[in-house]
Amino acid sequence: MKIAMQIEKNWPVVILCGGQGTRLREETEYKPKPMVNVGGQPILMHIMRTYAKFGFKRFILCLGYRGDMIKQYFHVREMMDNDVTINLSDRSKDKVHKSTAGEDWEITFVETGLNAQTGSRIKKIEKYIDTDHFLATYGDGVADIDIEKLAQFHLSEGRMATLTGVRPPSRFGLMEIEGSKVVKFKEKPLINEHINGGFYVFSKKVFEHLKAEDNFVLEKDALPSIAQKGELSIHKHDGFWHMMDTYKDYLDLNKMWDSGNAKWKV
Repeated sequence: MKIAMQIEKNWPVVILCGGQGTRLREETEYKPKPMVNVGGQPILMHIMRTYAKFGFKRFILCLGYRGDMIKQYFHVREMMDNDVTINLSDRSKDKVHKSTAGEDWEITFVETGLNAQTGSRIKKIEKYIDTDHFLATYGDGVADIDIEKLAQFHLSEGRMATLTGVRPPSRFGLMEIEGSKVVKFKEKPLINEHINGGFYVFSKKVFEHLKAEDNFVLEKDALPSIAQKGELSIHKHDGFWHMMDTYKDYLDLNKMWDSGNAKWKV
């Protein structure tokens, strides 16, 4: 029986926000994928709220493609969402009339390069990690995952890295067939095997296995060697998980939100 570990909620959350989102070009031609809206707000906000729900409110955003738009969004968000009084003679007297308390988050924006791969981006934020462990995820996936349980699992396993294994629905529906006749169509089944769904927890030791070169890929160049050393755990999550990889994914997530079926909603 494993004992629940005490989690320090000051662990930073590293979010990979730098990719160009080429398979979602309808939305990413002029904006980074994390800024693509789901339910009227960037998917990045949905991801950050998932972590904040469990008390993890320190974020490090790895920027790349159109990273200036992410900085600008957070810089002006309070002014855009609330009534504002501007004193043109003394801007220090400007006031934002908040209707709600808003988020109490700390966000560090790091320019990690236009063409950097995932492992490179994480390596480049090493100097901002001031705790023994940190969390990490992609800027385009949502889930109804319990982040605290994930963090506790990581500590209890005692390994260098933990990834979240998920079982997404197949992109293809099944048919029930009798002879040459199609009897009915079945719902798209869940994939039997777990795949890497992101939502990582890392020990700082992981930086010894990463390189800052732009072509260094976390999933291909780091995780296999970490696994070979017996230092990679999998936390299985059989609940909701969905990436926004294509335009169809974008439409599906917005449809879920509009129909009140957004299982990841905080």
